[in-house]
Amino acid sequence: MRKTAAAPQRLSLLYLLAVSIFMKETMNQLSILTIDIGGSRIKATILNQAGELQTNYIKTDTPSPASPENVLRAIEFLVKDFPVFDRVSVGFPGYVKDGVVMTAPNLGTDFWRLFDLRQELMTLLDKPVRVVNDADLQGLGVVRGKGLEIVITLGTGFGTALLHNGYLLPHLELAHHPVTKHKDYDEYIGDRAMKEAGMEKWNSRMQRVLHILQTVFNYDHLYISGGNADELSFQLDENITIVSNIDGIKGGAMLWQDEFVVATS
Repeated sequence: MRKTAAAPQRLSLLYLLAVSIFMKETMNQLSILTIDIGGSRIKATILNQAGELQTNYIKTDTPSPASPENVLRAIEFLVKDFPVFDRVSVGFPGYVKDGVVMTAPNLGTDFWRLFDLRQELMTLLDKPVRVVNDADLQGLGVVRGKGLEIVITLGTGFGTALLHNGYLLPHLELAHHPVTKHKDYDEYIGDRAMKEAGMEKWNSRMQRVLHILQTVFNYDHLYISGGNADELSFQLDENITIVSNIDGIKGGAMLWQDEFVVATS
């Protein structure tokens, strides 16, 4: 009787194992269209579930004015020749809540406030879509999943993402927190500020900002991405790493993993 009772149990365990293997293989075969909407450019590629590029990384200028209609039209044109994909991940330069844009300072908040970007992209592309802040997407792609890690992006504006042991933490729009009496971080170290202040003064400001971040967050590691990251001319601490946009784009694959967890092994 014991052998008879044990047999169905063994079969049940084998069935669950087979289902688990099948689901893992299916996830690995997914193609994920990943779109990074920036203040100056919109970039896209297709990834597999491991975050490996399956197509060339292509980009187009962000339209002006950067209204939702114009940005959606640019995305449609950008991806029209891409191969078939299963899901869509999007990084957006502003505060996004459940796929709905709350703020878009570098595109025009008046255009974007309460715009349901997730739903509009699902309609346009006819695929499941997830939308997060663009720095959060970068963060998912580059962190090691150990301790408190911060990603900052230096581009049109100043983006930030916080992750703890690989988990994406709630997004904070630190870019719009005052850093001087009259300027927030965007106005202090954004692209326009860099051009107006000059490289020497901008680098001095960046040293101050990095010191503030270390003091406030006591992070384990900080990653710097974005088009202006290469303009840093001073020695960085050992726990600060410059990464590329392509390094971060694999966050589009991580966005479809349960609970946005980064493997620590």
